[in-house]
Amino acid sequence: MDDKKTGIKQNLTNYGDLGFSTFLRKSFIKGLGYSDEMLDKPIVGIINTFSDYNSCHGNVPDLIQSVRAGILAKGAIPLEFPTISVHEAFSYPTSMYLRNLMAMDTEEMIRAQPMDSCVLIGGCDKTVPAQLMGALSVDMPVIQLVTGPMLTGSHRGERVGACTDCRRLWAKFRADEIDEAEINEANNQLVPTVGTCGVMGTASTMAMIAETLGMMPPDSSCAPAVSSERRRISEKTGQIAVDIAIHKRRPSSILTAKSFENALMVLLAIGGSTNALIHLAAIAGRMGIKLDMESFDALSRTIPVIVDLKPSGEGYMEDLYKAGGLPRILLELKDKLHLDVYTVTGKTLGQTIEETEFSWQQTIVKSAADPIYREGGMAVLKGNLAPNTAIIKQSAASDSLLTHSGRAVVFDGLEDLANRIDSEELDVYKEDILVLRYIGPKGAPGMPEAGLIPIPKKLARQGVKDMVRISDGRMSGTASGTIILHVCPEAADGGPLALVQTGDKISLDVNTRSLHLHVEDSELASRRETLDLSRFIAKRGYHKLYMEHVLQADEGVDFDFLV
Repeated sequence: MDDKKTGIKQNLTNYGDLGFSTFLRKSFIKGLGYSDEMLDKPIVGIINTFSDYNSCHGNVPDLIQSVRAGILAKGAIPLEFPTISVHEAFSYPTSMYLRNLMAMDTEEMIRAQPMDSCVLIGGCDKTVPAQLMGALSVDMPVIQLVTGPMLTGSHRGERVGACTDCRRLWAKFRADEIDEAEINEANNQLVPTVGTCGVMGTASTMAMIAETLGMMPPDSSCAPAVSSERRRISEKTGQIAVDIAIHKRRPSSILTAKSFENALMVLLAIGGSTNALIHLAAIAGRMGIKLDMESFDALSRTIPVIVDLKPSGEGYMEDLYKAGGLPRILLELKDKLHLDVYTVTGKTLGQTIEETEFSWQQTIVKSAADPIYREGGMAVLKGNLAPNTAIIKQSAASDSLLTHSGRAVVFDGLEDLANRIDSEELDVYKEDILVLRYIGPKGAPGMPEAGLIPIPKKLARQGVKDMVRISDGRMSGTASGTIILHVCPEAADGGPLALVQTGDKISLDVNTRSLHLHVEDSELASRRETLDLSRFIAKRGYHKLYMEHVLQADEGVDFDFLV
């Protein structure tokens, strides 16, 4: 963005004659009915990520109308434009594979077109981080608007919602506890409205993190997608978008290392998605800030989980909205947060918290003295199996498995898993540790949310509900279980996970943050000599770009040339 030029006169297409460039641009935009008087006003871009493949964004057209109203009321021009839309369940091979492409699309379209600020409308898991990654690289005044969570449904008198209940009910179906008729009946109720998952999954987590970072209006992350409040938030977002355009309030004047530390504290307190660590690392990387995993783990020992939402608790996002949303959580964390960081409104986080008042009783947001879980939602593991890092969502794990040793049962990728996990011939016992490799950033590619390895069907029928599971992939923020994720380096990049064999002993100790493979170094060296990773070389297109430049999980799975 050129500070000397605003509105329609900036970022001119180059024809070798800037006067003609302006003349030609005005000619074409006047075809939409704009007057010269209108074209002298600031321009606010609005990113439209509506897609028939993306029910999480089903309300985007309505939100855009409210954003437009807010922008026009403040005397600016709203100009809407499309970018890639990515939905978790409709993206092959994974939505994570396409996150960086969406970030590049966002960045380049903001750079290419004339606008003084931009409203980023996203919601589904990878869209909000992609938009922030791209926009921060431009460092234009931007503000995030999320589509909001869906409402809950009802299955046989039980309140249900995507996607923690999706996984829970599917597990019961796999264990023959419910029949095909009931699972099909439940399928009609799990996503009863448009909007993002109604639990503390990745979408809700990233919405609350974006608000904590100061990149969204206060108290804007939790209102349901289909509520009138979501429309009012959209109108307010449009108004703030004009304000940040006038005052040139760029992300670089808002985001600091303290901002990201606040986000990490909130992530722990809400029992948020493990995916958020990857996304936060990528977002921070675009600002030249590196997240320190050791510091994050130290925070985890002091920040308890205080939000009673699935999968770490029992409630849903609509309950958190009624309880006071993120402002109520920030109030509980006030003594630990950096209150001097700025937000997109121009106020500090401390000033924003001071403006909140809660006079009603609620049961969703607990106090630090009476938490849901005494430590933070996640722990960072290290050991010879994860020389860099691995992650476990301890608040959603089984207490009895947080210290555990067992025999490895290894699966080489998703096809091998699908072919053998339900075989009656599979040599597996409930004390074993399931290992799934080659599902990391390069391995799948795109690091699928397959870390929630299914309990082998023959064990599920015996009543086994949880086992220690290890992978270099990810897990949905809506999932629960004793799952070790993001093992770095990944197997496809030559990490030690590639050397594990069925029968090897593995030990997990979350208290000491240890993940150890009990195999002699000399034996591991011998196994490495026969390791062949040539199948992970890409030939063309985005796949080739991705495979040659993608970073590991601890660095945000961004492209090395974009950090």
